[in-house]
Amino acid sequence: MKKLEEYVRSIPDFPEEGIIFRDVTSVLQDADGLCLAIDTMQDKIKDLEYDVVVGPESRGFIFGTPIAYNNHKPFVLIRKKGKLPCETVEMEYELEYGKATIEMHKDSIKPGQRVLIVDDLIATGGTTKAMIDLIESLGGQVVGIVVMIELAGLKGRERLKDYRLESAICYEGK
Repeated sequence: MKKLEEYVRSIPDFPEEGIIFRDVTSVLQDADGLCLAIDTMQDKIKDLEYDVVVGPESRGFIFGTPIAYNNHKPFVLIRKKGKLPCETVEMEYELEYGKATIEMHKDSIKPGQRVLIVDDLIATGGTTKAMIDLIESLGGQVVGIVVMIELAGLKGRERLKDYRLESAICYEGK
């Protein structure tokens, strides 16, 4: 059986020179790769007690929904501003090239709920920190974060040092 890393396509010099882009679509396009990714991520948090799974648009949906389903937990969407139909709460945060705003339904997290965040990748941790702030603004408690890929060279783990962070694959570079 192949290792999970063998399913990830690495694209040099994308989106700019010197960057190695870690493409998860090659994992999703292979049935064995997808099963291995979900199983590996789920195994990383098997001892974690949580009430709800949260995933951000769009790849957090892909990885978070099967984990929620397999563990009989609800799944909550975090989306870009303007995409959700009911009353929302939002969080603005800084990107390398500007600002972004994410939001979730105001009634999606109940005070005291233990929340697991699931995403495809963590780099600088900026988006993840904004999700944490959004969840905590509703009274939720983030008890863990699990991602398929961690780009350790971008130091997202340092930014999130107060939270349990698990990654299926950790690349040392950027």
